[in-house]
Amino acid sequence: MAAKRGATGRRLELGIQLRQLRENCPPVEDGRARGMTRKAAVRGLKALSEASLARIESGELNFRRNVGDLRTLLKRYSVDDEELVEQLLELNREAPNEAWLIQYRTFMPTGMPHYVGLEAEATEILAYHPTLVHGLLQTPDYARALFEVQRPIEDTTNEFIMRNVELRMERKRRVIERDDVRLRVIVGEAALRIPVGDEAVMQSQYRELIDLARQDHISIQVLPFKRGYRATNDFAILHLSGLPSRVQSDNAWGSVSTSDKPREVDRFTRRFNAMVGSALGLEETIVFLEAFTGKQQSH
Repeated sequence: MAAKRGATGRRLELGIQLRQLRENCPPVEDGRARGMTRKAAVRGLKALSEASLARIESGELNFRRNVGDLRTLLKRYSVDDEELVEQLLELNREAPNEAWLIQYRTFMPTGMPHYVGLEAEATEILAYHPTLVHGLLQTPDYARALFEVQRPIEDTTNEFIMRNVELRMERKRRVIERDDVRLRVIVGEAALRIPVGDEAVMQSQYRELIDLARQDHISIQVLPFKRGYRATNDFAILHLSGLPSRVQSDNAWGSVSTSDKPREVDRFTRRFNAMVGSALGLEETIVFLEAFTGKQQSH
């Protein structure tokens, strides 16, 4: 299984297994019936801090330069199964597909690289945005226009905009062109009515949505203006083969919040399903989008 995962998925699987081993190892501290704290786990390891171990267990880091620390932890966790040790050492080795993401890391907000890496490995993605076309559905011109209008406020550079548009299109390609992933997106009607860029940009974006909506592994539904439940914040849910699902949401500070807690994933899944029931059907959505292009062209 490990060999089929990309670098981010391998790190996440390694982290999950290490956390489980730490929490279930024989007790070594007074007052603990079972398991070991991170503080106790890293005691005496100069190259590994408690904070670093937390990031490793969450899948954000691995033992790239200090494989010896991984071996030491496994001994402290009483892991003597050589096959399991070798499996974890293999998970720790970086997968070659990480290179495409490394070049964009400095242009991404906190938490985004980890999410983007998992996005490219998801088997199903559920996504919603109330006021913008979701990033995985955007055209290059639409994405560029979004960054340009934010530029005076965010004080960004030409390079920042160029690299972020490149990243968004690469993320889109890595999801859209796969035949083993299902993408389900709910688009708020406001996203279609709020102009981004000029009329040509919006026309191109409408046509792109129609083309994508006709693909078998992509479902797009417009949530029209009407009474009923609608989430006020954008979010996405990633379902990953053999790994816990996780939910992602942007926050007001520009960073990305993610959680794999079942309670949070279930809560956002209920939100998504509630909006599916209120949204237009797949064919109705295409008709709705085609009407938008007709209105624009008749002006």
